[in-house]
Amino acid sequence: MRFAPHTEDDVREMLGRIGVGSFEDLFSSIPPGVRLERPLALPLGVSEMEILDDLARLAGRNRDVDGLVCFAGAGAYDHYVPSVVWALAGRSEFQTSYTPYQPELSQGVLQTLFEFQSMICSLTGLEVSNASLYDGATALVEAVNLSRSGGRRRVLVADTVDPRAIDTLRAYGTGAGYEPEPFASSGGRAVVPEVDDDVACVIVQHPNVLGILEPAREIFDAAHAGGARAVQVFDPMSLGVLAPPGELGADVAVGEGQALGNHLNFGGPYLGLIAAREADVRRMPGRIVGETIDADGRTGYVLTLQAREQHIRREKANSNICTNQTLMAVAATVYLSWLGPQGLREVGSQSAAKASYAAERCTAVAGVELLYPDAPFFKEFALRLPVPAEQVRDALVERGFLAGVPLSGAGEDVLLVAVTERRSREEIDALAAGLAHVVSGGTG
Repeated sequence: MRFAPHTEDDVREMLGRIGVGSFEDLFSSIPPGVRLERPLALPLGVSEMEILDDLARLAGRNRDVDGLVCFAGAGAYDHYVPSVVWALAGRSEFQTSYTPYQPELSQGVLQTLFEFQSMICSLTGLEVSNASLYDGATALVEAVNLSRSGGRRRVLVADTVDPRAIDTLRAYGTGAGYEPEPFASSGGRAVVPEVDDDVACVIVQHPNVLGILEPAREIFDAAHAGGARAVQVFDPMSLGVLAPPGELGADVAVGEGQALGNHLNFGGPYLGLIAAREADVRRMPGRIVGETIDADGRTGYVLTLQAREQHIRREKANSNICTNQTLMAVAATVYLSWLGPQGLREVGSQSAAKASYAAERCTAVAGVELLYPDAPFFKEFALRLPVPAEQVRDALVERGFLAGVPLSGAGEDVLLVAVTERRSREEIDALAAGLAHVVSGGTG
């Protein structure tokens, strides 16, 4: 079948209606010097088999975590995803094109989101969670929106928070009327800031962008002493071994949920987590699913609050985020259900233990040292190298490793290395051997 739907008679009639004799007449106003007087240099059409082979060849030029040993992190992590996660989350019932909160259609989805919220509350030690947001950075923006009340305008953020998240805050703050104010760190850890009566909230990432554990409790105490809210950015995989944000004193906790059963996905879609105190439930963005009982006494699930949804209080909304990442939240729910508290603790323990071993092996290489040797870390650590970090990263790709993420903000010789439970002793030893080879000037 021809792609062009018009017959020669159709074309002739159309040209006649507009009073021209041919296609050439249509282009007569275009100077001959700028007209292409030959056919386009396009290849001939190919068969389905040929185009699939060509696409496979092009895709093979990418190097990804299926073909490399991944020690890269900085916000997205190569944790193991059990097969059961997407065997269940990928079922057609969860992939409906219908709006997922239609109660008569999606009781199962609503129940899953209710369980998701309950698990996030258990993880964070806080009372209220929503049905998810876009990603960790937008969740942080919403935490600031939630915290800015009573005329307080200043937003203090530790300079050890992921700079990309601070940039997102800065972008949103331009319209909302605030500028995030980074406060200082020393030795890789945030210093307790001064909090006056104009500060709305104090933000700390724990573990921070360097993987280091922050003095979160002391900073949150200072925030409360100044009448400000305390906001913690957390890594959900750390909460099997670290104290939950609520126990540390956080009023709002936000995080990136990609590691909870979602693959790296070339950067998205990801999953924004947020939890807060019950007193802030009506300032929570997005939607909250609740459990109830119908007229016949049967358990049912409904959208309980959607205080900032587009169709409720639109004129009073302080956010334009009114949807969520249902499918990613479903995967996170299956993942957390499958692991349970003990499984999550095991993942965290293994990641921390293997990261310590990797740091020990890497710093045994001549000229390689920890950027902050006295600071405790969870599953990531920053190395200072004797050569540019990008050079090391690129060379180790050729040896089969995603060795880490260069941190240009800390210096061109700083490499951030992440270790998850997936990495074996043999892989860590091989990384250290490859690192020694590269920094000593070896090739190949």
